[in-house]
Amino acid sequence: MDKRIVVTRTVPESALEVLRQVGDVHVCPQDRPLTAPELREAVRGAHAIVAMLHDRIDADLVAAAGPQLQVVANVAVGYDNIDVPAVTGRGVIVANTPGVLVDATADLAIGLLLMVTRRLGEGERLLRARQPWTFHLGFMVGTGLQGKTLGIVGLGDIGQAVARRARAFGMSVAYTGRRRAAAEVEAELDARFLPQDELLRTADVVSLHCPLTEQTRHLIDEAALAAMKPTAFLINTSRGPVVDERALAKALQEGQIGGAALDVFEREPEVEPALLDLDNVVVVPHLGSATTETRTAMAELAARNVAAVLTGAEPPTQVRP
Repeated sequence: MDKRIVVTRTVPESALEVLRQVGDVHVCPQDRPLTAPELREAVRGAHAIVAMLHDRIDADLVAAAGPQLQVVANVAVGYDNIDVPAVTGRGVIVANTPGVLVDATADLAIGLLLMVTRRLGEGERLLRARQPWTFHLGFMVGTGLQGKTLGIVGLGDIGQAVARRARAFGMSVAYTGRRRAAAEVEAELDARFLPQDELLRTADVVSLHCPLTEQTRHLIDEAALAAMKPTAFLINTSRGPVVDERALAKALQEGQIGGAALDVFEREPEVEPALLDLDNVVVVPHLGSATTETRTAMAELAARNVAAVLTGAEPPTQVRP
């Protein structure tokens, strides 16, 4: 009997073709985040699950799928939606999609940086509202990047890609994280390792590229925001709960920092309402990997992970507990 592969939401056809070579593919027809009961029902009898970042995968879901479940392939590099110890403890392999979205996410982080520092979103809103305007030297003046310090929280692949782009704009690079980067990475980027509190105090831009863990949840809280320069900007393209959004809104309202640009949100897809009322905030709906090429590559990598496991091979990008 063909092995049952459940895809929780629509993916590109090229990924489905990979999956069809190794099993019977069922794509959930709703094309929206499934409720917990819907997800449990959808995965019953599955040998493989291709999951999205909004799908909560835990021991209960594995139990609902049944003992034949072999692999959960997340179409994302982050896997905070998966209880990895609980799932792998039941003999199920977990895989993700690192590497293929590095450049797209780094490009977006720089795009957000330019939008918030040069007030591009604010300027477009003015024109779309058909407000009168004339050029003068004080009109909608923003902040230049040359000579400024970019502080990166998490100098992994995406953080490094952002640093390379920032250096092309004339920025210097500092970073913090659980451990220092390799000496050759520091040398290439001319990057200084700083303790987190010093980075927050000294950076002109703080860009978040860390995974969501219990240690990084609300890493940027009221105290962290208070430590930042009043002219500093915060960029988040990692995971929403790394930032306490209510604390961020308050800090922006009170002028504790200069602005923020967010691609991800604490209670996604909900956005803290106070942020939407502020002109010094840029918000976009989780577009970090949103290029045709990248999203296709992510889905295809997830499919290759499934195909490998179901045929007894080593998956390309397995998550180890």
